[in-house]
Amino acid sequence: MRQGRGDGFREFAEGRSGHLYRSACLLASGDTHLAEDLVQETLGRMYLLWGRVSRIDNPAAYAQTVLVRAFLTHQRRRSAGERPVGEFPESGAAAAGSGSGPGDPALRLTLLEALGRLAPKDRAVLVLRYWEDRSIEATADAMNTSSAAVRTRTSRALGRLREQLGGNISEFAGL
Repeated sequence: MRQGRGDGFREFAEGRSGHLYRSACLLASGDTHLAEDLVQETLGRMYLLWGRVSRIDNPAAYAQTVLVRAFLTHQRRRSAGERPVGEFPESGAAAAGSGSGPGDPALRLTLLEALGRLAPKDRAVLVLRYWEDRSIEATADAMNTSSAAVRTRTSRALGRLREQLGGNISEFAGL
């Protein structure tokens, strides 16, 4: 019985770890070390609860919720807002102007840099709503808040992102 449980979890972890890692990178504003830690913590929590979680309709969505909550908990505990980063080849504004499309690395760096300057909850709401494509209600559930708070936070976070990017976000998205 115990071996079957471990095999089921291993299959789940192997199938979802890439997606969890990409989401964690966005939440962590490109800090791959923090992203790896968040994924490891998420999978650790999932393993402890696997007997109950595997009976949930959508364990993948539950894992994303655990990831976001682990990120928010980490941000609350963080004593200093500084983190080591390598230097970007160009400034964000210059890099965004030289890009050619959605696969442009300079565009990615600019967006990650702008996301990194947002408050953790603002970053989380944008990642859940637009990267994870979750509904307002699902985002509210993941963040343990109300739907009205998600709407307000989304609107304000997008406004802050627009201010940082200097104008119309659709220019950067190639829309």
